[in-house]
Amino acid sequence: MCIKQKPDHSVRLMLEYFHPWPNSAGFYYARSQGWYEEMGLDLHIELPDPWHGDSLEHLIRSRVDFAVAPTNRLLVRRERGERLVALAAINQLELETIQTLREKNILRPRDLVGRRLAMNPTPRGLAMIRHLVTLDGGNFDDVRIVDAGTRELRPEDLRAGLADASFGGYWAWETLMDSDVPEEERIVWPVRDIGAPAYHSYVLCAREETVEKSPVVTGAFLQATQKGFTAVASEPLAALPAYEQATPYLPSDLLARSLEAIAPSWLHEGTWGTIREPLMQEYTDWLVAHGILSDRQIWRDVLTPVLHSGSIQELV
Repeated sequence: MCIKQKPDHSVRLMLEYFHPWPNSAGFYYARSQGWYEEMGLDLHIELPDPWHGDSLEHLIRSRVDFAVAPTNRLLVRRERGERLVALAAINQLELETIQTLREKNILRPRDLVGRRLAMNPTPRGLAMIRHLVTLDGGNFDDVRIVDAGTRELRPEDLRAGLADASFGGYWAWETLMDSDVPEEERIVWPVRDIGAPAYHSYVLCAREETVEKSPVVTGAFLQATQKGFTAVASEPLAALPAYEQATPYLPSDLLARSLEAIAPSWLHEGTWGTIREPLMQEYTDWLVAHGILSDRQIWRDVLTPVLHSGSIQELV
């Protein structure tokens, strides 16, 4: 009789959003396949409580061991002295979009001038819209910002008159959701197609002390995670059963569409996790130019010493 051995280490991972969505499928799939257990790890996946801050706030307070977060938030926290680092890139490109309806007659970014744009008006979000509108020859100061908080407006909301357009929804998630507004009546612009700087949308983060004091656990966690994301990138729908278990309230067809859409964003030249220095430098320069950061080299500080090559192989 074979007795299953209890994993040696319990590790906690916090995702970036209010609920799981397929950008985290690599974690769920690897766990469902027992790959963390094989590395001696018992993985607990958690969601942030917004009342107590985002995933990085939970991370810096040692409530979790690892966290998924937007690159810009990591850089801002590092610049203000929080010793957080990036272990791996989750996404190799930008996920955000601007959405509107054909009936609004907004056919390019500069057409947002004088119109109501719903968004979460964070400094970085406002900077992105300023950049895109200005690049297209418009005056950002004449765009009428509607504070939507963390809510992502649906096409139905735009048709009901809550705003003329919205910013923030992802082309691999919100734009795939069923809508009463026919697809041919909707306009979706991925920001990467209309002049946004290149950046890793999400990165996997840790406290610097975790990497220094627990390199074996960190390496084991990364190895299982890399295996999970690589497998799902090769066969996205393989993760559907694990994801249906994690999010039974979401339609299976939506999960399937999202898995197939988001999976290619995880790999660079066939490898998961690569943090590309040119993207980090370009994005940091852009954030400095828009007053979000002041140190153009701060991106170097978020890379652990073994990651300055941009590869996670030395840790795994």
